Amino acid sequence: MPDIDWKKYIHSDPEILLGKPVVKGTRLSVEFILGLFAEGWTEQQILENYPTLTREHLRAVFAFTKDCMREESLYAIPSEKD
Repeated sequence: MPDIDWKKYIHSDPEILLGKPVVKGTRLSVEFILGLFAEGWTEQQILENYPTLTREHLRAVFAFTKDCMREESLYAIPSEKD
């Protein structure tokens, strides 16, 4: 499956959520959507609860995040001792 052009689906506007990246045409931030997945929501649950979203929107959220992570410097996180 080819990479999706996230710029068609994600944008930032200082007038919307203080400029956080959001899905175009919504006030749903990338951070919020990733948080839903982190809390255990499935793709189907998100699409059912937020009917303005599509699978392409969700793919764009991950593509955007991937590009952001590529540009960040990541550091080793020490493991917790039991």
